Amino acid sequence: MTLNARRIYDNPTAEELRAFTEEMPTCEVSEFDNPNVQTRVTSRSSVSTFIVTDDPNFTDQKTMSRVQYEAIARMQDDYIAQQEMVVVDGSIGNVQEFRTPARLSIEKANANIAGMQQKLYYPREGGEPEVQVVYTPNLSAPGWPEDRCIAVDLENNITRVIGSDYFGESKKGGLRMWNRIVQERGGLAMHAGCKAVPVGSEEKVFLIIGLSGTGKTTTTFTTQNDSLPVQDDFIALMPGGIVHGTENGCFAKTFSLDPDFEPNIYRAVTKPNAYLENVYQDEHGKVNFFETSYTKNGRAVFGLADLGRFKDAQELGKVDYILILNWNENIIPAVARLNQVQAAAYFMLGETTGTSAGGAAEEGKFLRVPGTNPFFPLRQGQQGMRFHELLDTHPTEVHLMNTGRIGGKPDHDGSIKVKIPHSSAIVKAIAEQTIKWDQDPDFGYEIATEVPGVDDIEMLQPRRLYERQGRLDEYEAMVARLKRERAETLATYPDLLEEIVRAIA
Repeated sequence: MTLNARRIYDNPTAEELRAFTEEMPTCEVSEFDNPNVQTRVTSRSSVSTFIVTDDPNFTDQKTMSRVQYEAIARMQDDYIAQQEMVVVDGSIGNVQEFRTPARLSIEKANANIAGMQQKLYYPREGGEPEVQVVYTPNLSAPGWPEDRCIAVDLENNITRVIGSDYFGESKKGGLRMWNRIVQERGGLAMHAGCKAVPVGSEEKVFLIIGLSGTGKTTTTFTTQNDSLPVQDDFIALMPGGIVHGTENGCFAKTFSLDPDFEPNIYRAVTKPNAYLENVYQDEHGKVNFFETSYTKNGRAVFGLADLGRFKDAQELGKVDYILILNWNENIIPAVARLNQVQAAAYFMLGETTGTSAGGAAEEGKFLRVPGTNPFFPLRQGQQGMRFHELLDTHPTEVHLMNTGRIGGKPDHDGSIKVKIPHSSAIVKAIAEQTIKWDQDPDFGYEIATEVPGVDDIEMLQPRRLYERQGRLDEYEAMVARLKRERAETLATYPDLLEEIVRAIA
């Protein structure tokens, strides 16, 4: 599309975008000399997001008609004609045959979003963009939920964002459209981190799938055997176990960021060239990553190079292990090993307790998000079937990991927290094949009887905790309820094979 604006700043330098950002009245400079912008909108606007289509069978997401979209587009274009706009070009991915040219066009008044997106794009290589995000944070969309509208035109690969100043809508906008491109090429776009773990003379490749707040980024960056992060948020899994990366940087959650547990992320976040969003700081610029008076969803964007140590996805071997993260507080073990149909089922269930990334509508609520991918724009069952098909093309072990608690919430006496060192020990043991397994009588997957570095057997076998505490009736009732609810959930996806639905029972 051709942008018609009062003035266009075409691909400013990083230094120019930083200067524009510091002109924003909502920007303050932190003690680390990086810009920190406070936004009106503090999480993704899922209720305001619509796929443009006149075909009710095209997607399971909320839709708007082509006529409605054209009205939204005219309103935004008329507004842009009076504004100063910034254009940032780049690429999603860096593999030559899979590189997707991308463009963000946004009001100069919200230059922080342009600066953050520039860090996530790989460098542009010319040519017209294949995906575009047109972003007007200061325009309202009356009549649409919360006076915001994110309109996703997959036919033309243009996403129009109106009324939100949260950076995630820019990042998600490009990746949501890229989801369909990957699907059409025979792969699956996955909301997943990726890391390479050395084991002896070999290197094991892990994909870590999970919703924001489940520990995906933490698990990706936690070091086992001098492991190297590859991507923190989105990858493409292709036939034969081939993995492609998407972003040249990271969009990391900063709530409770601790240099002792996450030193690599902490060092990158506290460099002057990182961008902060909604991170608490006092009048002297001192940052507090544990303060939540404004939001728990503080964020930072930094380049992969700022980590100091990382591995380029182009140098990666084929995937060996997939971890499906589940942040829960009941009877899900710290780790379980899944067979192929169980893997497809749990991938589609995407169970977790909601976090601040989804806003007040999701935080603290038990969710099931297909594929743990809130950005997949097509029929959700297509994800599960493609995942199942890809597992057929390359031998891959799939594990379910609970990164939350066993036996209840923090205020429940006797409940157990699965801490970062526990999860790290589990990842190391998976890579080194040192876990001893047994069949779980309730869910049919394999549960661990021994994990080096994890001493609490009740963390590995929750039934034992409930039995010791005299809560076995509660445990068995929960088993029955989960089986019933999971089967009901999977039955809502008609694209799935019956054996995937039955795998839960």
